[in-house]
Amino acid sequence: MTLEFGLDTFGDITANQSGPQSAAQVIRDTLAEAVLADEVGLNYFGLGEHHRPDYAISSMEPLIATILAKTKSIHAGTSVTVLSSDDPIRLYQRFATLEALAPGRAEITIGRGSFTESFPLFGYDLEDYETLFSEKAQLLHALLSQEKITFRGHHRTALQNVTVYPRPEQPLQVWRGVGGSPDSVLEAAAMDMPLVMAIIGGNPARFAPLADLYRKARAQAGGPELPLSVHSPGHIAPTDEEAKERFFPAYAKMHDLIGRTRGWPPFTRAAFEQEIAQGSLYVGSPETVAQKIARTMGVLGLQRFTLKYSAGPQDPAHLRETIALYGTEVAPRVRALLAEAPAKV
Repeated sequence: MTLEFGLDTFGDITANQSGPQSAAQVIRDTLAEAVLADEVGLNYFGLGEHHRPDYAISSMEPLIATILAKTKSIHAGTSVTVLSSDDPIRLYQRFATLEALAPGRAEITIGRGSFTESFPLFGYDLEDYETLFSEKAQLLHALLSQEKITFRGHHRTALQNVTVYPRPEQPLQVWRGVGGSPDSVLEAAAMDMPLVMAIIGGNPARFAPLADLYRKARAQAGGPELPLSVHSPGHIAPTDEEAKERFFPAYAKMHDLIGRTRGWPPFTRAAFEQEIAQGSLYVGSPETVAQKIARTMGVLGLQRFTLKYSAGPQDPAHLRETIALYGTEVAPRVRALLAEAPAKV
């Protein structure tokens, strides 16, 4: 499989010298960032679903459609769709429509998500957190694998020999996003879904057993090999120090905002430096970031690496520079490193 390099954003509310940007401006900037990603040769641009004041993107498909219309080759998709509070049939229909408009370029990544605001917003009970996702994932899998579906669950009326329209001309591209659960990895393998591992802290090598479990499950099922991807945060600047100084204040602010509701301690500069040196922050010059991505891809046997390039109230100009350096310098360097010495990175 060829190596691919992508970007993810949740539409973090950015800020420049004039102060915070509006959500509308962030959405417009995100479109421009996706166009830039296409121009510098990146393979994927993902949008995450959130329903909070610190993120601008809640409805991803209109923006995905515009991105696909304004770009030439990059794939665009969700990173992730919170399937538990969505409707699998409507999701299938939306992406069958996108597939018709941009064949082979629209992708879905389903997951539970790490925020729960969508549950009360759309009328779901958090007590059903696990069963909602499991049932809806099964229904989506049925939609993807069968033309006529019969389905019975606890959270919706039964379906009997139903065909959902429009029918896509080729199968929809659906990935499964996981945080670290072996059961989720096995479910992805059983449902014929490529795997995205969200690694946002700690040494990425600790996910090697999950990557191996996925490959073994696919082999035992006799199915074709499917790609593995990692999603991790990072920032690229001309030098290591410049990247750190740009990224830390906004990243720490984002971390502490979320952490206040989850009992996290304040994010320190020492913790930041540790995550860069030994963990899952890809922050530095193009060479530094390329070396680290190559190590991760080599250790985990990845086919795609996706950089979560927006994190807190960063300057939009810095985000654009990260994208440009990632596409023009980092991705080619990673390919060269893995081609030169795949066993040593």
